[in-house]
Amino acid sequence: MKYCALLILFFICNHVNAQDFNLYEKETFVYETDTLYYRILKPANFDPNKTYPVHLFLHGAGERGKDNVSQLTHGGKLFLKKENREKYNSWVIFPQCSKNDRWPSLLADQWNKTFSNEIKKPNKSLGLVIKLMDSFVKQSHVDKQKVYISGLSMGGMGTYEMLYRRPNMFAAATPICGNGITQLANKFAQKTPVWIFHGSNDNVVSPKHSLNMAKAIIASGGSPKMTLYENVSHNSWDSAFDEEDFLEWIHSKAKKQ
Repeated sequence: MKYCALLILFFICNHVNAQDFNLYEKETFVYETDTLYYRILKPANFDPNKTYPVHLFLHGAGERGKDNVSQLTHGGKLFLKKENREKYNSWVIFPQCSKNDRWPSLLADQWNKTFSNEIKKPNKSLGLVIKLMDSFVKQSHVDKQKVYISGLSMGGMGTYEMLYRRPNMFAAATPICGNGITQLANKFAQKTPVWIFHGSNDNVVSPKHSLNMAKAIIASGGSPKMTLYENVSHNSWDSAFDEEDFLEWIHSKAKKQ
């Protein structure tokens, strides 16, 4: 009897979560012959005559594919919390990277030492995200001064790449356990406030990469915020999402007019 009760409770919890995720509408963005799958959360009590912030979220390598579901695994619940929807009401966009692609041009968690200042074209999936965002932020119900980006692991790397490819788009960025190209930090260092997160015991993406990015941003005249979690491995996104002022810090930022 006790076992059956637990099963019912488990089913109810999962059903509620599934219903919650249904608030993220399934969409596709098509450019020429390429398709980007993404989920989008409308602002609560959406009023087409008002403008709202936009929060772009880039998932990690494990959530790639085309099911248009997996990308919500980490971070999806954060934006659905009642208090967050009320206090930080915004558009939230979760694109999904295709299975055999990566958000960043980085081939691994360490940039090629022979890097030159020539910027290559973005990978296909990130290129589609850029085109989607270029189009979306032009809409009348978007607060263009409050466009934000977050990403974890591979998405943290993609966050840095979005910053240097669109340095004038974002009012704040929160890369989590990621890595970037230090030589390109000067493109966004003085334009976008950045809060960097990493676990000190991360053996998937070394925390030294976040430290190097923080140093590069400082060297380029920026003032990054950084949180290094003691005894935390790769899943530092859990700790980041638990920060009481994670969304508060983000939404306190706006681009200068």
